[in-house]
Amino acid sequence: MINIKLVCVGNLKERFWTEASKEYEKRLGRFCKLSIVEVAEQNKYQDINKIVSLEGEEILDKLSGKPILLDINGKELSSEELSSYLEKLAQENSTITFVIGGSYGCSNAVKEKIKDKLSFGKITLPHNLARIVLLEQIYRAFMISSGNKYHK
Repeated sequence: MINIKLVCVGNLKERFWTEASKEYEKRLGRFCKLSIVEVAEQNKYQDINKIVSLEGEEILDKLSGKPILLDINGKELSSEELSSYLEKLAQENSTITFVIGGSYGCSNAVKEKIKDKLSFGKITLPHNLARIVLLEQIYRAFMISSGNKYHK
C-alpha cells in the first residue's frame, strides 16, 4: 500500500474544514496510508521573506519519498491524468509527498528542491481549501484507478 503524505503550512481551524478532511482521510484508508503533517504558520513576523524562509525550512525537513509541490505555475492535470500519474509514481516510490505552502507561497529553496509541481489552475485557493481539493482529487484518482463509478 502506497504512503501518501501531505505537508501543509497551517492547520485547519474551522470545523467544516476538519470534517471534510476527516471524511476524505477515512475514504482514502482503503487505498493508501495517509499522513498529514502540519507546519506552523510563521505569522508572528512582519517580514514576508522571513516567513516564507522559515516555513520553507520546516517543509524541507518534512519531505520524504517523491515530493510534489502544489504551485500555481505547476502542470495542470485532469483527474484521469492525475490518476495515471499517481499510478506511475506508486510503482517507483513507496511514499508520495504533496506540499501545500502558506499564505505567501513557498521559498525558492522549496521550489528548487521539488521538481514536480502541480496546479489546480490559475486561480488562487486558500491553503485550507487547497488541502480539501487535493484530498478529494487523490481520492478521485484512486477511484478512477480502481474502476469505481465515483468519477463520472
